[in-house]
Formats: sequence, structure tokens, C-alpha cells
Amino acid sequence: MQAVTDATFAQETAEGLVLIDFWATWCGPCRMQAPILEQLSTEFDESDLKIVKMDVDENPSTAREFGIMSIPTLMFKKDGQVVKQVAGVHTKDQLKAIIAEIG
Repeated sequence: MQAVTDATFAQETAEGLVLIDFWATWCGPCRMQAPILEQLSTEFDESDLKIVKMDVDENPSTAREFGIMSIPTLMFKKDGQVVKQVAGVHTKDQLKAIIAEIG
């Protein structure tokens, strides 16, 4: 998983299926979500699913642009278009179901 910034967000999420984790270092639920996303990243080839993280404290512009009001928020983009957005901690099975649904 790689970190993206306000400056790199558009380029890094423009192609394919991308899961963006909007998080912050002080967020307990975000710390619970992180290992689940790490596991998921090992189960998918990056050509099938790219997972990136965006620290909302360090990159407020993108979070504001997409109306991120709570974290963790997981956004799914397909070929540059937002196709789904969910808030809160999700299990690996829940995320796999979403990926299958939009994949």
C-alpha cells in the first residue's frame, strides 16, 4: 500500500480499481482498519486492485473535495470515477464483497 497526497491523488487513482483509505494517525478505528487493508493488499494483484492511503490531516484538500466527514472512509474508484464510498471499519469479507460487486 502506498500513501498518496493532494498532489498525487488524481494521478494515482486514475486507472483501474482503486481503494482509497482516508485516515489519520490519531484515529483508533483507522488503526483497526489498517491491518485488514494490509491483508487485502497481499491477496490482490495491483493490476486488479490498488490500495492507497491518504492522511486527511496532511492532505485536507482532497478530503474536502470529496466530502469526507468521518474516518476511516474507504472510497472505491474505477477508472478515475468514484463508484462507492463507505465509512467505518469493515471486515476483509465485507470489503471483498464490495470489490466483487463493483469489480
